Amino acid sequence: MEEGKKKRKPLSASFVTGAIALVFLIIGYEVAVFIHKAAVTRIEANRDHPDTVYVYVNETPGQAGGDEIISVMPGPDRASHTIIRKNAQHSPVVEAVRARSRRVESFSFNPNTVSVEDLQRLGFSEKQALSIDNYRQKGGRFRRKEDFAKSYVVADSVYDRLEPFIVIPKLDINKADSTALLDLPGIGPYFAGKIVSYRTSLRGYSAPEQLMEIYHFDREKFDGLKDLITCSAPEPYPIWTLSEDKLSKHPHISRAEAHSIVIYREHHTPSECTLEGLRKAGTLSEEHAGKLSLCKLQSAATP
Repeated sequence: MEEGKKKRKPLSASFVTGAIALVFLIIGYEVAVFIHKAAVTRIEANRDHPDTVYVYVNETPGQAGGDEIISVMPGPDRASHTIIRKNAQHSPVVEAVRARSRRVESFSFNPNTVSVEDLQRLGFSEKQALSIDNYRQKGGRFRRKEDFAKSYVVADSVYDRLEPFIVIPKLDINKADSTALLDLPGIGPYFAGKIVSYRTSLRGYSAPEQLMEIYHFDREKFDGLKDLITCSAPEPYPIWTLSEDKLSKHPHISRAEAHSIVIYREHHTPSECTLEGLRKAGTLSEEHAGKLSLCKLQSAATP
């Protein structure tokens, strides 16, 4: 019965040799491809441009191409020295490697100015980052952190991680021009112009609440934007040194009150020249005294 069994023929030496050679050929090919890719990447990396920092000197520093302004400092020549983080362009090979090996990071950023590359560093895909940038290029703006959360490419989990790092600077109503003011909710060309012209009359806002002194600028409108604005300190209003004519140009000082202020300060010591002193002397109306109390006034004792 055993003799009836069909005997298996042993593999020929040539077949075994050929199989082993094929395995080594495949391994060799994979190793060669890997070494080639690694060599190309190394060569590209060696001649690639790293991210760098440039310093610009400009009276009116600008921003373009996704560059992120780090700081603006006045120089000794009164020009503005602007430090900008500029993302250099990389070769496609290096970009592909960077994309594959990119680690998700969390760092402070302004969603209105952060570059596409930095959005990817924050965890967004290239497509998502370009979508955010396209929204900005079309005039879109993130006024509040919550606005960034509403973007359809920002998942709730991503927003929860990034929320502590979102920094959207408030608009300084003492420095913003009428174009910048248009970004505020409820502010069109009319109110943007009024804010600028009233600022000129006051010689600078001393408190954001002074916006409600503008005709038809009510509490509802103010509440809709008060968390988006700030007010840098203006130069103190020189109420104790201006001429009668110039005093009368202030929105809270009438012509008669300007005349009375000049007479008052001529007959009182610097220590007596105060807003409260003017009010008690009847030089100012209660309404004007109340509104002037919001203004930053120069002390009579200031030389």
